[in-house]
Amino acid sequence: MKSFIVRAAAVFGVIATSVLDTWTEEEEKKRLLDSGILQVDEMTGKEFEKFLDVHFINLGYSVTLTQDSQDYGADLILYKDGYKTVVQAKRSKNPVGIKAVQEVAGAVRHYKGNKALVITNNRFTENACKLAKSNDVELWDRKRLIEFILTAKNCK
Repeated sequence: MKSFIVRAAAVFGVIATSVLDTWTEEEEKKRLLDSGILQVDEMTGKEFEKFLDVHFINLGYSVTLTQDSQDYGADLILYKDGYKTVVQAKRSKNPVGIKAVQEVAGAVRHYKGNKALVITNNRFTENACKLAKSNDVELWDRKRLIEFILTAKNCK
């Protein structure tokens, strides 16, 4: 009888784990759809910049979009609580490399910003992460972007 109970408990555990995994997968799918990240993946670079602009405004930032050419490595300039953040937006089908980090590191000095940030819908290469760390550049990858979008959408 005791071994039957142990086996039944083990079977119940496997079933519970399977149900929980399925629920977690469904929740993750819902979060992806709610975030709009799949639409971001289809945007042009300029559309992505405007998308970020709207979401930062929803979170209480004042935003300036830089001009298309001669932007000195910045796409958006964010203002909030006395801080100026210089943003490089990279909507990309590939991992983002060191060039974006180099550009925003120079742009933060040019625009006299307090902080440098690169945002992508993808991920960053290892070298980009290393360079960002040594230049005090914050990186937002796909996961962080999704969190940002969901937070901004809930602030409406």
